[in-house]
Amino acid sequence: MDQSFIYLAGALLMGLGAIGSSLGIGILSSKYIEGVSRQPELQPMLMTQLFISLALVDAVPIIAVGISLYLIFAL
Repeated sequence: MDQSFIYLAGALLMGLGAIGSSLGIGILSSKYIEGVSRQPELQPMLMTQLFISLALVDAVPIIAVGISLYLIFAL
């Protein structure tokens, strides 16, 4: 019984991390496009900030996958 809850926790951790990351990336991308369409001359600065933000948003599901793989295979 305990082992099945660990597998369920790992699966939920992977799934919710992916859903949260996809929502964050979608919101960031839409705001970037909105900002560039309003002020095209700021496109290089906005793109730099977009890439930094995308890296930070994408780090969370990578950590979640690492923890969930630890839960599934190591415990």
